Amino acid sequence: MTTSARRVVVVGGGYAGIKLARGLDETAQVTLIDLKEAFFHRIASLRASTDPTWTHAPFIPYNHLLDHGQVLLDKVVGIRTAEREVVLATGDVLAYDVLVIATGADYQEPARFTGTTVEDAARAFRSHQQRAVRARSALVIGGGPSGVELSAELRRANPGATVTLAHSGPHLLADHHSARPGRRAQAWLEAHDVRVQLNTLVSSAGGGPSRLQDQAGNSVGADLVFWTTGTTPNTLWLRLCGLGGWLTPSGHVKVDDHLRVVGQRDVFAIGDVNDVAEAKVTPSALAQGDAAVHNIQEYFARGSKHGGEARPYRPAPVRIHSVPFGPEAGLTVLPFHGRDAAVLGSRVTVTVKSKSLMLPHVRGLLKSPHHGDLPHEESVHS
Repeated sequence: MTTSARRVVVVGGGYAGIKLARGLDETAQVTLIDLKEAFFHRIASLRASTDPTWTHAPFIPYNHLLDHGQVLLDKVVGIRTAEREVVLATGDVLAYDVLVIATGADYQEPARFTGTTVEDAARAFRSHQQRAVRARSALVIGGGPSGVELSAELRRANPGATVTLAHSGPHLLADHHSARPGRRAQAWLEAHDVRVQLNTLVSSAGGGPSRLQDQAGNSVGADLVFWTTGTTPNTLWLRLCGLGGWLTPSGHVKVDDHLRVVGQRDVFAIGDVNDVAEAKVTPSALAQGDAAVHNIQEYFARGSKHGGEARPYRPAPVRIHSVPFGPEAGLTVLPFHGRDAAVLGSRVTVTVKSKSLMLPHVRGLLKSPHHGDLPHEESVHS
C-alpha cells in the first residue's frame, strides 16, 4: 500500500464491515469505526446466553484484522458529504474518498452486545445463564430460526423447566416458504418436551413489559421471557446526522444495484443495514462485502488503464440455511425453485454449524490466532 492510497472509512464492524475492510486493506487506507471493543459473533450469542463455556466465544478481537489500516472505537455523529468527512463523538474529523455504512441491525436480547466493552456484554450473558438455570418456566416468543434455536438451548440448559415457544403463524420457520422445515423443527422440540404453541400472537397487556397476553386476552407469562420477533436496522444515527432522506420507511438505507447509497457516488451501504431484498443473514452480508470491495476498487481505478466495470450485486436466488438445536442436533434447509424445500437432519447440520456455530470460520476472517479452537473461557485480549 502506498502513501497515496485512497481513504476508505467503514462505519460498523459486523460481518459485512470486516469482510470489506479486510478485502481493501492491501489497496486502500482503511479505517473501521465501531463502538464495540471486539467483533461480536452474533451466531454464537444464543448459546453464550445459556452455556457458561461459551460466555466469551462471541467476542473476537479486531487487533489482527487489518495489517495496514486501523480500527477506531468511536461513534460517528456527523457526515459532511460535500467535504467527504465524518465527524466522531471525540471531536475528531476523518476525511474519506469512499464511505461505507455497515452498521447492521439491532437484535433483541439475548442476541445483543450489551454495552460497549466485552466485560459489559459477558456480564449480560452470565445474567441470562443464571436466569435460565433458575427458571421454572421459560417462554420464547417468535418461531423463526432464532426462536427455535433459543428454545432448544434453554431446554439443554435447564432440563427441568417448562419451555414454551409461541409463534403467531401456522408453522415454524415460515421464512423458508415451505412448511416442511417447520414441521421437522416442531417434531424435534416436542420430542424434547418443548411446548410449541402455533397461531398464538403474544403482545403487551399494558402496565409494564412483564404483563403479556395472547390474542384472546388470556394472560401469558413465564419466569423467563425472550422475544425473537425480528430486527431493526441500526440507522437512527443517520437520522441524527440529518440524513433521514437516505432511509426507507422501515429505516433501511436505500441503495442502487451497485450497493451505493441512492444519489451518492462515493457512499456505499452493505449488510443488514441496506434495503436489498434478500434474507438478512450472515452469508448475504459477507457476499455484499465482497461485492462492494470489487465495486470500490473499480471506482478508484476509473479512468486508469486498470479500470474495469462495476458489477451489479445480485442476491442469491436461494441460500442454504442451518438451524441448530443445541450442539448435537439441528436441520439444514435446501430451498428449490418451484418445489418443496429439502430438509437435511442432524448429521449434516452438526458438521456445518451446530457444534462450532461457525466460530473457527469467523475467527479466521478476523485472523485470530485462536481460529481453530472451540470455546473455553479465555480472555478476548489474548
